[in-house]
Amino acid sequence: MPGIHEIRACLRGRGMRPWIYSKDRLLYPMKRVGKRGEGKFKRISWQEALDTIADKLKYVIDTFGNESIFRIYGTGKLGGVVSSTEQIDRLMNLLGGKLNYYNSYSTAQLDHARFYTYGTSQKCGNPISDIINSQLVVLFGNNPAETRMSGGGSIRDLVVAKQQKDVRIIVIDPRHTDTAAGFADEWIPIRPGTDAALVSAIAHVLIIDDQVDQAFLDRYCIGYDQKTLPEHIPPDNSYKDYILGTGKDRLPKTPLWASSITGIPENRIVKLAQEIAAAKPAYIAQGWGPQRHANGEQAVRAICMLPILTGNIGIAGGNSGDREGVFGIDFPKMPVDTNPVSLSIPCFLWTKAIEDPTGVTGTTDGLRGGKSLKHPIKFLWNYASNTLINQHSNIGKTHEILSDDRRCEMIVAIDTVKTASVRYADIVLPDTSSFEESDLMYQGYAVEMGALLVKQKAINPPGECRPIFDICADIAERMGIGEQFTEKRTREEWIEYLYQQCRTIKPKLPDHINQARETGLFKWNRPVVADIPFKQFRQDPEGSSIPTPSGKIEIFSETLWNLSQTWKLPPGDVISALPEFHSTWGMPGDPDATEYPLQVIGHYYKQRTHSSYGNNPWLADVAPQNLWMNPLDAKKRKIKSGDRVLVFNQFGQTEVLVKITPRIMPGVLSLPQGAWFKPDEKGTDRNGCINVLTNQRPSPLAKGNPQHTNLAEVKRI
Repeated sequence: MPGIHEIRACLRGRGMRPWIYSKDRLLYPMKRVGKRGEGKFKRISWQEALDTIADKLKYVIDTFGNESIFRIYGTGKLGGVVSSTEQIDRLMNLLGGKLNYYNSYSTAQLDHARFYTYGTSQKCGNPISDIINSQLVVLFGNNPAETRMSGGGSIRDLVVAKQQKDVRIIVIDPRHTDTAAGFADEWIPIRPGTDAALVSAIAHVLIIDDQVDQAFLDRYCIGYDQKTLPEHIPPDNSYKDYILGTGKDRLPKTPLWASSITGIPENRIVKLAQEIAAAKPAYIAQGWGPQRHANGEQAVRAICMLPILTGNIGIAGGNSGDREGVFGIDFPKMPVDTNPVSLSIPCFLWTKAIEDPTGVTGTTDGLRGGKSLKHPIKFLWNYASNTLINQHSNIGKTHEILSDDRRCEMIVAIDTVKTASVRYADIVLPDTSSFEESDLMYQGYAVEMGALLVKQKAINPPGECRPIFDICADIAERMGIGEQFTEKRTREEWIEYLYQQCRTIKPKLPDHINQARETGLFKWNRPVVADIPFKQFRQDPEGSSIPTPSGKIEIFSETLWNLSQTWKLPPGDVISALPEFHSTWGMPGDPDATEYPLQVIGHYYKQRTHSSYGNNPWLADVAPQNLWMNPLDAKKRKIKSGDRVLVFNQFGQTEVLVKITPRIMPGVLSLPQGAWFKPDEKGTDRNGCINVLTNQRPSPLAKGNPQHTNLAEVKRI
């Protein structure tokens, strides 16, 4: 088990200086003077900026109501407790609320699929250190060596576990990732969006060879076979029927069938099924890549079927099929009060809420709290977020929507640097960086260790940069709710107040915050025996049922069965009661594939955290932005490594240098996500930004971000 180890920064953390002192650093409040997106601003005073924001807020609330105000999703400033997006939420809730959102750009499909299978939207994976109890580890699109690569990330837990027991690891991914290169015994390349087909074929082998855990399926699950289906569901709708071809499609999901879809040889699928069946226990986990597709919910539920079929749920060395679990401590957050607005949209659909608000309904777009929106988003907060343009799909369409300031009338950007999204703001406010403010920070998101950082300001803010608490407090004062917002506490007093709340959870912390600052970092390891999700359920399913409608693992979801018959979906979209494979738009077989034959994914890259630090020259030197392309695809197009190429489809085009490598499977391109959108005069991106190629059409169930479902073509410039 890992100890209380030293936390060291990854290369992104070690490259902070060029970001803090960047030429792109925002230093003063500014007001737009050109068209939206041109990035033309003039410097104004804080008084003028805050007066303009307050006046517009009053106008929008009085004219359209609070549901026409929205804070866009963003993760550019995570960790801080007082310097956080909660300040804007608190401000708006005290002013009558704002349009809510649910989901995240990262895990919408995973959270929904997990909910309909296990009854929870929270992570339910065994910790990665638990592989010391496993005989086999199978990772679907899970790449901690790049996404969790710091000394405080889960990659260290994997390193320690691998040292303790050299368990066999198989990585299934379209790309030979750093995790595959550094830890895997075998890499199995797979076509993007086809994970559910692979799992279905593995299930076929397990069933035919009588290798499923029938006792587990009978006692703990709903819908594996006819006898565990809900009584009123028509025959032949069980998972076993679907796999064996005795269900409605009459198509056996054999390894031969899956081979033509996934690109994995038939005999390798059979061998993989046999390896999983023989491993007692097997640790099967997925990252967040397989679910970020147009059929992502189905991929998640399908991958979860492998531990379900083999009875690896709720035991040491097994897993639920979810991403690896973490350990955290439930320290207090900034109170935000209750939002009086009940309406909530999937966070990915904010552009539709501007463009076509009355078209956003419960049965078409997953609107919660009402039948449809009455008003478009008229006022948009953009705090520490590059989602406004860079991280949202189909930049060309987003640009068109945002450029018309008669639609969304006010965009306020609060950030540290002039990102691609800041160019679309009407008012720009310069935020302090985490080095320029004291705060509390909590760890527990990506490691098996909890931590509290009692942080001191390291440097003074440059220019006229101000913390988000002070910005919101001044706006609250102008709106007549100053004392309600601050509760008569300064920013420093809020930090001290929340620190004392931390002491109620960890009483051995120093009595006073100044004493705590002398130490700075406090760490707590997870329990010696890690919590195993569903352990109590496994031991006593009747007395410790899980929170699904049936109280059991729902292979067949009656809730999804009903949704599939009531929701209005576009042609080709599918909501299924079972974990099935469905091909979709943006994949081979799509009519667009004749013109754009290559699939494009956007892997998470060590140069950036999402798009943060995308302007850091140190990191660009270490990890340059390149399009990954297989030699076979390059040869057909007479492209060589280092060539500048144009990647294009019906949505847009981008220029980027190409990296020819067998580490990406044929027929697939990978363009690292998060590169900043930098268009030329004609609108062609010159920086390898994948979101000029992506589609705003959401996934069917979660209405989530389908960023890895794309088709494109490439030519040498």
